[in-house]
Amino acid sequence: MSEDRDYRPTVFLPKTPFPMKAGLPQKEPGILSAWEEQDLYNALREARKGREKFILHDGPPYANGDMHIGHALNHILKDMVCRTQSLLGKDAPYVPGWDCHGLPIEWKVEEQYRKKKKNKDEVPPKEFRAECRAYAQNWVNVQREQLKRLGIIGRWDKPYLTMDFAAEATIVTELLKFAEAGQLYRGAKPVMWSPVEKTALAEAEVEYQDVTSTQIDVAFEIAESPVKELVGAYAVIWTTTPWTIPVNQALAYGEDVDYVLAEIILHQDNEVKPGQPVPSLEHGQRILLASALFKEFQERTGLPLTEVADTSGNIITLKGSELAGTKVRHPMHHLGGFYADLRPMLAGDFVTTDAGTGIVHLAPDHGEDDFDLCKANGIKPVFAVEADGRYRDDWLWLPRSDERSNSVINAKFTAPDGPICSDLSDVGALLSARNDQSTLHSYPHSWRSKAKVIYRCTPQWFVPMDQPLQTLEFDAAPLDGVGGAIAATVSAPTATLRETALHALTKTRFIPEKGRNRIRSMVEGRPDWVLSRQRAWGVPITLFVHRESGDYLVDPEVNQRIIAAIHESGVDAWDEDNAQNLLGDKYDLADYERISDILDVWFDSGSTHAFVLESGRWPELTRPHDYVGPPADLYLEGSDQHRGWFQSSLLESCGTRGRAPYKAVLTHGFTMDQKGMKMSKSLGNTISPLKVMEQYGADIIRLWALSVDFTEDHRIGDEILKGVADQYRKLRNTFRYMLGALADFDESERVDVADMPELERYMLDLLGALDARLRKAVDDYDYNDYTRALADFCNEDLSAFFFDLRKDRLYCDLPGSIERRAYRTVLDTLFHALVRYAAPVLVFTAEEVWQTRYPDSSSVHLLEWPEVPSVGSDTARWSELRNLRERVLEAIEPLRREKIVRSSLEAEVTVPVKDVPAGFDEAELAQLFITGNVNFGPDDNVLVRKTDAAKCGRCWRHLPEVTEDGALCGRCEAVVAELDKAQ
Repeated sequence: MSEDRDYRPTVFLPKTPFPMKAGLPQKEPGILSAWEEQDLYNALREARKGREKFILHDGPPYANGDMHIGHALNHILKDMVCRTQSLLGKDAPYVPGWDCHGLPIEWKVEEQYRKKKKNKDEVPPKEFRAECRAYAQNWVNVQREQLKRLGIIGRWDKPYLTMDFAAEATIVTELLKFAEAGQLYRGAKPVMWSPVEKTALAEAEVEYQDVTSTQIDVAFEIAESPVKELVGAYAVIWTTTPWTIPVNQALAYGEDVDYVLAEIILHQDNEVKPGQPVPSLEHGQRILLASALFKEFQERTGLPLTEVADTSGNIITLKGSELAGTKVRHPMHHLGGFYADLRPMLAGDFVTTDAGTGIVHLAPDHGEDDFDLCKANGIKPVFAVEADGRYRDDWLWLPRSDERSNSVINAKFTAPDGPICSDLSDVGALLSARNDQSTLHSYPHSWRSKAKVIYRCTPQWFVPMDQPLQTLEFDAAPLDGVGGAIAATVSAPTATLRETALHALTKTRFIPEKGRNRIRSMVEGRPDWVLSRQRAWGVPITLFVHRESGDYLVDPEVNQRIIAAIHESGVDAWDEDNAQNLLGDKYDLADYERISDILDVWFDSGSTHAFVLESGRWPELTRPHDYVGPPADLYLEGSDQHRGWFQSSLLESCGTRGRAPYKAVLTHGFTMDQKGMKMSKSLGNTISPLKVMEQYGADIIRLWALSVDFTEDHRIGDEILKGVADQYRKLRNTFRYMLGALADFDESERVDVADMPELERYMLDLLGALDARLRKAVDDYDYNDYTRALADFCNEDLSAFFFDLRKDRLYCDLPGSIERRAYRTVLDTLFHALVRYAAPVLVFTAEEVWQTRYPDSSSVHLLEWPEVPSVGSDTARWSELRNLRERVLEAIEPLRREKIVRSSLEAEVTVPVKDVPAGFDEAELAQLFITGNVNFGPDDNVLVRKTDAAKCGRCWRHLPEVTEDGALCGRCEAVVAELDKAQ
């Protein structure tokens, strides 16, 4: 054959229209539109009809702003769950939802009012609620489009909204189930209260920030005591909440704590530390405090003290138990009235010697321990602090009455020189006061207004945690999509709500497992559930309370009218004008108080399992009639929801159904910036998923979300996204190569596994191992491992190994050769498996890949998990071969850098014969190493030199049989002759 002939037309190079450059930001919207035209979600429901159900229940985000990176991660994970379960052949629907009531919405509407200098309280409630509803609906619409852009597949045309009338009616139904079971009570307890938002808050609505607070030591004169030496001495308390002193009603001591009497020694040369108040206690005056805190107290106050000794010189100490019956005077007792009564000293098991003085001041209005201990001793709260955090106008002691406008937690009000401390100092009761970095501590704030909260005792509605539950029997017939009807009968008491919830947790799977202990400890220690909020935008507590008895009305007929009215008109149906109609003819509204509080929004969201999963409004979520168990297979949210949605759903379902609403709970961590810092607008380190999609496309952000260890806090940033984009490029090129290599592949080419070369069988075994690993990752919800395994297989096993070894066979063998056909058969098997594996991760790219090869077919997302052949090759032998190949490539690299050889094809390699796996000869290794030729040698090292063999003009291999550069090797000469003959 002529050495001048151009052999390029005889080489079978891959051909594909699939571009190397993705152009995802431009391409993805078109794919989304195609899915909408195909009605892909319903097509998937039809394809999986009758299959085993897998139901993930979507936790409702608040509809009050653009999607942020947390939304993106959360919904990508949910989409991954549903898509992988669907890939396994299950019917895995996804109904998205939004939480539309409560302060997040109301606060935003009020902000708009404030900008317009408009007072919310002057707007009719129905008008205000209508604005809240419109505000929420707007953001539902915005977020819906943003989430769809991420490639999330779901029932977007019919999401669930807690503000839908039917949803509001279901929430009321669930509330009345508690009421009919006697699992509601109205009581006054200290709850976390926001003076800015003027409402009680749940623990999930509170965040903690470090603040400096004024810390004070205050002396209470001991007026009566069975220990006569104490009378006339002063019991000293230490507190970080000076504003609670005006409502002090008792002191607490620890029964097992050792206390000491100390004496103040004042001489002319004694000086109080700068900045400390000068107490008016006289020389020789005695004070009582815990022995273990004596030195700390002395350093803090700067007071010259000495411990009091008896006549024998022994320091006088006494056990706390000896203080029983002791009474003290309030520092402001001279004001009379409330302050004139002596304050008892009470034994408190919460008193420690970790800090302070070992004596605790008790204000039952403003502390849980204070309230419980005082209640046990017949001491009631006085409700001195109003909703806005200020003392009542008629309160006897208004410290510095001109400061009335200050909040009780206002910095000036509680400062060392503020009205509280000044008045205490004036009567000689203030022993120390300071506010500096040494007083830094964690303090609760409203996560919406960012303002400090207080514990405030107010009448609220509670669900008791430790009262025996009563098992209810419910009417199975729903009310037009509303949850089951109200209880018909009540059986004997069973376990408490706390016990039922803790038992349910033992039957729940947690991913990661550490989530179990977190939510268990919260349930074990949580107080009664505070249901009531003093706001306007929410589901009302639909109870009528008898004005004389204080009992709420329990009448199934009234309850059904309430539910029907809410279902017809929403929460606006619960108003004074409609109240008598709801009561009916049996009751007179004049005898009843209509409760105007609304429900905690966590009760709203905690009831969504009833509305979404049990109502029948979404047929795809309906379980078979014989199904028994929790309606949801999985709840998936951030780790903060252990105290939020996971817990409120657990308590609501356990209280009404005796079980959890979920089989498993998966939690993810929070997204930090590239340096591991919390994202903050003020720091300017936030990452907007909307901007990421504009720059890179949704598949990149999906690949990021599924590549990180989402069970822990994780990071995102420009450099991280560049790395993810590079990882995506490699995956895309893998598919591009396969599409090109499989151009015009026909079933007639397929080769049986038994007839394949050993390398092809080995690759099928690797595919089988990948398949098993991915199945396990799906079962474990380990999407980090799923994505990593897929990427590693494509990069290391395919691109760097299999594709590299077999490109010569693809390019240069005759199309009909069994070796080339075997390679293309394996490529086809790989393609069908990998495009399915990748589809839940790279939803747009997988569709593009599939449609490139099968342009007239339906969506890739309708496909199911591939069937991978089981082969059984000697994988250990091939692992040895690959290790040796790595050594060969490493040995060639220095020669490439020095330009002694331009490619491995120019290298002649000598390998240690002892390291060569059995069954491989020199010629076979030359093909596998892609070198000129291979020799076996006795040395331990791999030796490389430039080959002397000539280069084939078609396949470019350097072989001894090639007579001169440009001539053909035997294989290529036969192929070209066959092609020429065919033409």
